[in-house]
Amino acid sequence: MQANELIAVRDVSLGYERQSVLEHLSLTVHTGDYLCVVGDNGSGKSTLMKGLLGLLPPLSGTIERAPELSRGALGYLPQQTRAQKGFPATVYEVVLSGCLNQKGTRFFYSAAQKSAAMMNIGKLGILELKDRCYRDLSGGQQQRVLLARALCAASRLLILDEPITGLDPAAAQDLYKTLRYLNEQEGMAVIMVTHDLSAALEQAGTVLHIGKTGWFYGTVQEFLHSPAGCRFCKKEED
Repeated sequence: MQANELIAVRDVSLGYERQSVLEHLSLTVHTGDYLCVVGDNGSGKSTLMKGLLGLLPPLSGTIERAPELSRGALGYLPQQTRAQKGFPATVYEVVLSGCLNQKGTRFFYSAAQKSAAMMNIGKLGILELKDRCYRDLSGGQQQRVLLARALCAASRLLILDEPITGLDPAAAQDLYKTLRYLNEQEGMAVIMVTHDLSAALEQAGTVLHIGKTGWFYGTVQEFLHSPAGCRFCKKEED
């Protein structure tokens, strides 16, 4: 891998029990990239996330990851379950749990980890919520808490799975602004799965569109001139 490459997917097929869901996919995520993954329901977006996270081995091809991603440089924000939304812990406790993988065999969190948790709480603008119970927060506030938690685990790359699901438009735009700041000002690479294609085209530097008959990977402008992008534009006009 080259020095600025974080993930390199080379001619990869992913699936289950030898049945491919995605075939012959190639893409590269570099430092500071902002990749949006869009597509139909059931097209393989969740399968791809499992492959990028190392939870699902490829049926063929290779997925290479920069060594630092296995040493605490990657943060993951999954879709929330109903049980997770009702989790009875304070905001500070939830955010601090993002340092769990760095804790090792120590019983207590270190001063540096506690400091990082507070820094990320401040960065996400939720200092006044740090002692509130997580389950009492609004959907937008909960997503900010979970993003702060993910930042405790990440220094190079954030992977987010449908982060605006259940958010009102104002909260969604607020989250997009935060992600843009992290990407542009702090150099955090972002991979975001989203069903909000219009917003994806505004936010992304590159787009991976997964359809039922194939996939497209390229810049936003390249996507808009591709068959998949043209179909999207026509759909928006209608």
